[in-house]
Amino acid sequence: MAFTLYSPFLEINSVQRQIDQLFQEVLPTTSLVSRPPVEISVNEDSVELKIELPGVDIKDIDVEVSKQMVAINGQRQRPDEVENSEFYYGKFSRLITLPVEVQNSQVTANYQNGILYLTLPKAVAEKNKVVKVNLG
Repeated sequence: MAFTLYSPFLEINSVQRQIDQLFQEVLPTTSLVSRPPVEISVNEDSVELKIELPGVDIKDIDVEVSKQMVAINGQRQRPDEVENSEFYYGKFSRLITLPVEVQNSQVTANYQNGILYLTLPKAVAEKNKVVKVNLG
């Protein structure tokens, strides 16, 4: 008698694919908005963002930075030769609230291997900010 290891995650993935396929069949002209995943790191001088945007052409990405937020919008184009895909194509959008104020005029960006890297220098007031810590 052979034992088969049951994995509920495989079942969940299967159901998710079926739901996605249903939406694609029922609503083919509707563009659902995706939220790309983000990593935020804060160091002494800056806030570092890594945004995962695989397969997106840099010309299809729009980034706007204020002192407290980053807005990322764009679109992943579906190749004409693709008929059936589990990849997400269409518009994406993400609004990220920053943990500290930044100098939005000094932001640097790099797009490499499907990852958008943003370096946002902290505002001068944030770099020199002293915070009292209660010890009890």
